[in-house]
Order: sequence, then structure tokens, then C-alpha cells
Amino acid sequence: MASLKSVVLALALLVGADAFIAPKAVPRAGKLFSEVDPNANPQSGMGPSLQWSGEASSGETGNYRKLSDKLNEGDIERRKNEEEAFQRENAMALAREAKEKKIRFMEEMPDSTPAGRVVDFMYKGGITEILEKLDHDLVGLKPVKKRVREIAALLVLDKMRRKLGFETAVPSLHMCFTGAPGTGKTTVAVRMGQILQRMGYCRQGHVVVATRDDLVGQYVGHTAPKTKEVIKKAMGGVLLIDEAYYLYNAGNDRDYGQESIEILLNVMENQQEDLIVVLAGYKDRMDKFFSYIPGMSSRIGNHVDFPNYETDELVDIALVMVRDLEYELGPGAVDTFKRYIDTRKAMPFFSNARTVRNAMDRARMNAAIRIFNEGITGKLMTIKELKQVTSNDFQIILDEIVALGPDAIVA
Repeated sequence: MASLKSVVLALALLVGADAFIAPKAVPRAGKLFSEVDPNANPQSGMGPSLQWSGEASSGETGNYRKLSDKLNEGDIERRKNEEEAFQRENAMALAREAKEKKIRFMEEMPDSTPAGRVVDFMYKGGITEILEKLDHDLVGLKPVKKRVREIAALLVLDKMRRKLGFETAVPSLHMCFTGAPGTGKTTVAVRMGQILQRMGYCRQGHVVVATRDDLVGQYVGHTAPKTKEVIKKAMGGVLLIDEAYYLYNAGNDRDYGQESIEILLNVMENQQEDLIVVLAGYKDRMDKFFSYIPGMSSRIGNHVDFPNYETDELVDIALVMVRDLEYELGPGAVDTFKRYIDTRKAMPFFSNARTVRNAMDRARMNAAIRIFNEGITGKLMTIKELKQVTSNDFQIILDEIVALGPDAIVA
């Protein structure tokens, strides 16, 4: 016994007296947790020291709140998914019911049921007015006008079928206009946009004209935003891409035009109900362009060729301009203008109606100079003199191009 006491005394001296004193409370975050709790139940191992006191640091409180929010969000998401699934199932059931009802209606409907008059649909839709305006504004171009009427006929009949309940599908309305400059491609595109808008095939019917410079960027990452911005402006209407073959450069594999073409192809396929794309340019170059990009050719449902105007048709175009501007042609003016057109057609860069417009502007300027020089002396001018373009006004511009020679480049 004495030896045992000696051992204990030696250990006490070795480790110090603090080893035999009850441990003090250790501070923890939030609340003091006692390491030794006299109220703890030794049987269960539970006591105040192992229970959450309801107090915690701000960091711990945030963690508990986030967990609660996540649980609530998960519950909301689950209910939302259940509601969407129910709505899908309900929509499918309603669609099946509507389709069955439609089939029964179509089967029971007699073939002699009146479908309406084509004239009424064209008049109510404003198609008659637009086609008449096309005839009024455009001289000649009979093949083009015929093609426009064919497209209008398809849209009108499609609308009549839709009203009766027949299945309809939006036809491919993307187009390719081929022909020389000044043959009326932009004018026809504007009229087509109006027809499509009146018939409900596009929301606005406006026309956005673009070239390569509007669509293709100069460095990496620049082309896509430019192309998408132009497409955004044209949405709901018609996008007319003039000289579209310049989008592709066969001699340069790194040309950025290919990226623009890919974006256009995607839009033409997936958003054809909200955007009509019209490609325009010379026929031989457009044919070559389509050989490089077969996917583009297959998406074009309507190819319209614009022939060059004959001399008499160009004179008629000039007469339309004279009428719209409230001018009159003096004696011999038409014959002089014909000689000008025949001479100008043999020179480079003849542009059909654009050349006629430029010639009319020059003739009007000559008339203005003539009347100004006469009136500045104090002479009283008459209404007839203010309205008339004389033969000599055209003779001046004819003499100018003859003096320049057959190879000269003029407007």
C-alpha cells in the first residue's frame, strides 16, 4: 500500500497538479459547450453539450438558411415540372381531340360546299391592288409579272384551303432574281414583300437591301454579329442580298464570307416563316455561286429571270417618269431620246431603267438651265415652258456620249 502511494505521488510531481483538477469550460463559436456536463445522461450519450443551442455565428446562420432555401427551391422545381408535364399531356389530348374533330368534319363536308370566290380573296387581301400597281409601275417584264402572279395564286388558294380546314404548309418563298442592273429586281422584291404581308406570310413586309459589305466582317469574330444584325433588321419581311455571289470567294479558303453563308442557310431553313431571303445578281455568276453552295440552291424555291429591256420599253419607262414628275416631252423629244438609248446601249455598263433615270435627270437639268437663262433677263415664263423637256435637251446629252466614244464609261 505504501508503495502504491509512492507511485501516485511520483506521477503527480511528474505531470503537475493541473492534471487532477476538473477541466474548465472551453469557449466555442456561438455558445459555450461544456466538456463535462453533470446533467448529461450517460446512458443515451445526449446532453446539452451535444444539442444545438439555437445560436450560431453569422456564417453558420447563412449556411442553415441556404440549405432551407435549396430545399424550398427543389420543391418548387418539382411542382413546376409536374405542372408542365400535366400541361403537355393535356395539350396532346386536346390536339388529338381537335384533329379527330377536324377529320370528322372534313369527311362529312360535301364536295359541293361553297369555298368562296378567288376574286374576293384577292380583293380583300389587297392582292389585286398590288398586282395592278406592279403593272402600272413596271413597264414590260411580262415573264416576271407572270411569275409573281403564279406565286400570288398559290398563296391565295392556300389561304382558301386553310379557311375550310384543309392541311396547309408554308411553301418555300425564298427567291433568286437574276438579271442585269436596272431591270426592276428591287421594285419586284418590294411588291412581293407587300403581297406576302397582306396574305399573312410575313409580319411587316418591309425590304432590307444588303451587300457583302453589310454582311461580312474584316477580321475573326466580326462576320457573325454583322450578319445577325442585318437579319434582325429584316425579320418579319424580305432580305434582298444584291450581288450575292460576292459572299463566296472560291480562291480564298479563309474568306469570312463562308461564315455569313452558313448563318443565312440556318435562318433560311429554320425561320422561313418569318423571313424571306431574295438573292439577286447576274445569272451566269449566280449559277456559278450555286454550284459552290448547293445547300443554298436547294433552299431557293422560286427562280425569276429579269430580261433586259428593249428600246421601246425603255422609252415607255421614260414616259412613266415624265408622267410621275408632271413633265411633258416636246416635239421630236421621243425620237431624240430613242437615238440616245440606242447609242448608250452599245457602251459599257448600260443599266436599263437606271440609265433611263440618269438620262431623264440630265435632260431635266438642261431644261432648267435653258429656262433659267431665259428667265433671268426678266422674261415672263409660262407653265408650259416650266413643264416641257425639249428635243434639244436630249440632244445635248446625246452629243456628249458620241463625243466621248463607244468605249467611254458614263452614268
